[in-house]
Amino acid sequence: MPNDNALRAAPAVRARQPRFPAGRPGVGALPEHAARTGLGTWWADHPSHPRAAAVSCAGYAVLAGDPRATVPGDLAHLAHCYAVAPDRFLPVLGGAFVRIVPWERMIWAHYAPLPAVRPAPGVVVRPLVPADAPAVRALGPDLAWVAESWGGPAGLAASGRSWGAFRDRRPLSLACTLFAGSRYEDIAVATLPAERGRGLASACVRALCTDITARGRIPSWTCSRDNHPSRHLAAKSGFQLIHTYVHYALGAPVAG
Repeated sequence: MPNDNALRAAPAVRARQPRFPAGRPGVGALPEHAARTGLGTWWADHPSHPRAAAVSCAGYAVLAGDPRATVPGDLAHLAHCYAVAPDRFLPVLGGAFVRIVPWERMIWAHYAPLPAVRPAPGVVVRPLVPADAPAVRALGPDLAWVAESWGGPAGLAASGRSWGAFRDRRPLSLACTLFAGSRYEDIAVATLPAERGRGLASACVRALCTDITARGRIPSWTCSRDNHPSRHLAAKSGFQLIHTYVHYALGAPVAG
């Protein structure tokens, strides 16, 4: 059974337990983002002396520590997440979920600024402001994922970390920081299907990267090895491949 005391105590523990290194790119920035924003779910096997820990946010999870300190039921709350975990956790994950599917991923980083992209006539590229929350919500359920790491459209619009391409006050494309860490900000991009291929995503990404660089951080980009459109946009926007890794798509929890 999950250790309910540890689940409740984990937020108080996270500031002093060293299991999630700072300054990581990609989803590695998730623990810092969750700690800074107060969003996400924390778990540890012990409230004051944790040996294993997990944090999840926006459908992603990061695990660290000693898997011998866990039993499969402890991790049931990570069902349907994409988990980043050392290989030593695989037996525990295999016992906790009906399926775990490995997925090859790529992390890119942006170091050199590129010239801004001129948007199409009638399109304005600008930072989002709190008043844009209803417009972000109106993008619909297929693009709702882009705001999840900020708690939803209102949180994203007020975050100060999102740029949009607007026509008549309607967002056509958004680029935002998905996970904000101390060294890297991992970004996400969402564009309405009918507006793709018009350079809107590129314009938003380059504006966001300029903003992130001005904050003294490095933009990072994470995508599947098989996501060729995302890889093409990353390269076109000046990102360089720095790392590959595997994360695991977790299924439903094993009935216990």
